[in-house]
Amino acid sequence: MKRFYTLLCASVMALTLAGQASAQCYADYKAKQDNPLRLQYGLIELPEAACSSVQAASDYARAVIARSGWTLLQIESILDETEFQRRRANAGAIHLRQ
Repeated sequence: MKRFYTLLCASVMALTLAGQASAQCYADYKAKQDNPLRLQYGLIELPEAACSSVQAASDYARAVIARSGWTLLQIESILDETEFQRRRANAGAIHLRQ
């Protein structure tokens, strides 16, 4: 029975750590279009590899945003799920790019 509980605890711990490792991250950004000048604030969902730094997030976001004809001005910050939910209301019609 003791072995069962040890195995159960180890399994729960492994699942908890796996969930933390794959936690979602987002970035909020500013972008522009020219002729006429238009500015945009938005949120973008980042892959895990782009969550480590603003530079990695910028590299990823630049390509995604360019597909819609926008130029990335800057990444404001990298957000976790909780912060994403707080800022979502301020992002307007384009609140999330993937």
